[in-house]
Amino acid sequence: MDMMHELLNRHKQYFYTGETKSYEFRKKQLETLREVIKEYEPEVLEALKNDLHKSEWEAYTTEIGFLLEEIKFTLKHLKEWMTPEKVKSPITHLGSKSLIHQEPYGVTLIIAPWNYPFQLQLAPLVGAIAAGNCAVLKPSELTPAVSAVISKMIREVFPDEYISVVEGGVETSTELLKQPFDHIFFTGSVPVGKIVMEAAAKQLIPVTLELGGKSPVIVDQDANLKLAAKRILWGKFTNAGQTCIAPDYLYVHSDVKLELLQHMSEALLEFYGEDPLSSDKYSHIVSDKHFERLKSFLTNGDVLIGGRHKENERVISPTIIDNISWDDPVMQEEIFGPILPVLEFTDLNQVVDEVRRRPKPLALYFFSESEEKQDLITSSLSFGGGCMNDTLMHIVTPHLPFGGVGSSGTGSYHGKASFEAFSHRKSIVKQTTNFDFSFRYPSAKNGLKMIKRIMG
Repeated sequence: MDMMHELLNRHKQYFYTGETKSYEFRKKQLETLREVIKEYEPEVLEALKNDLHKSEWEAYTTEIGFLLEEIKFTLKHLKEWMTPEKVKSPITHLGSKSLIHQEPYGVTLIIAPWNYPFQLQLAPLVGAIAAGNCAVLKPSELTPAVSAVISKMIREVFPDEYISVVEGGVETSTELLKQPFDHIFFTGSVPVGKIVMEAAAKQLIPVTLELGGKSPVIVDQDANLKLAAKRILWGKFTNAGQTCIAPDYLYVHSDVKLELLQHMSEALLEFYGEDPLSSDKYSHIVSDKHFERLKSFLTNGDVLIGGRHKENERVISPTIIDNISWDDPVMQEEIFGPILPVLEFTDLNQVVDEVRRRPKPLALYFFSESEEKQDLITSSLSFGGGCMNDTLMHIVTPHLPFGGVGSSGTGSYHGKASFEAFSHRKSIVKQTTNFDFSFRYPSAKNGLKMIKRIMG
């Protein structure tokens, strides 16, 4: 505990020097991060292969390339974001100027998950650096190879009092959460998110929580079924379903269910071949614990596609299961794996009612050619974000904030939203001294009459 306290004090003392606040400093650190990511690309790819069996294509697109694009976008807009925002002043403030300054919180703790262990550790760091903060990074202990690479590369290029990495398990995270950080950014499961929020609440530390939940994908009868099948399965089985915004379950109109499932069968063959368990393009499950949890779901309903697994390699083939109800265990929690339960409907309003009964999901996907139906889904259901006629793609654009709502998270990031997530909007009034309004003071004659005339 003393070590953690001392670590935080070093960071705070460095932050108080003001070094991190200038545009030139922030720009240089973002450029340094970009270059070290490029330098360590081979080691990162190897680590992701060791921890999650990620292919080079998947590892680059979802982890390394994603980060480089985020840094490029941030560098392009950083000076604009940092400029104090001028806002109007009311008549009561005649002669003054009103400004909003984006102020860094100070020292922020960034806790990363294991599913995208490189990207989800460093993408928030881009925002923290851009906003002028110091940061303590806590990689996931479930992906030790990636954690080691992150620790090595950060120590190589950043002063320890500016950005540091703390490796370790649950006990380490618990000790970190006892420290008086200025902000906590957490990505992970809902249960752990509650623990983080509780710990932060004891010290009134602001938090950004990127959580999860059961994100539905809905396919109506007028959808482009062949394209829908490919886009749904790509979104579901990327990283073997270990994605917080992966489609968790499928709601399909009963009139097109069989046709959609046929297209899905063809798409899976195209993606991963006859034996997905041996495919270099297909990721594995992160740990024995998660593997056993996912394997237990294979007894729910009827397996239509997949269902095979190799325990010694912790891999489960892309699986679609039918004859599922909301009472089945697979529908009681976020799956976070390569299993897609199928439910059917005849009335879209029925789907709306069912989704409303559950906690608000992090993502929602709807496939239909009807703008009217798309508007119905968008306006009737609350969810973090999503796509019409696609999956996952809303997370890729830096122009859109990404985050949850309700139990799926609080706060958002990516692009400008990342800068804002690590900033406090400080309001400043610059008042004139050239004149003064006497009616504001209690001694003013007819002061209240004048105030009522202005403010009434």
